[in-house]
Amino acid sequence: MKNKKTGFDTRKKSLSEAFVNSFGGYPIGYAIGIIILPLSVGWIEKDPLTVNIFITLIYATVSFVRTYYLRRVFVKLGFDDNFIKLGKKAILHIVNISKK
Repeated sequence: MKNKKTGFDTRKKSLSEAFVNSFGGYPIGYAIGIIILPLSVGWIEKDPLTVNIFITLIYATVSFVRTYYLRRVFVKLGFDDNFIKLGKKAILHIVNISKK
């Protein structure tokens, strides 16, 4: 994806996106597991292949949507900073909104 300033994504931006996407996936995956796995307990004994395919499809779909959404957020907001600067900007933005 091209960046307005340099023509290409910076390494810091790519690293920030990868970090947010990877570590943001843990709580999402955990929540999906809490929902999906108990629902599939009885079914997995009857047809493990189909259940495994179904669960994998759910995780892959959620991962795709999460990655796409985060990419669109990074592009829309034009984040070219590293993750720490990004966090500082977010906190300052929240503080400014709460002051209004």
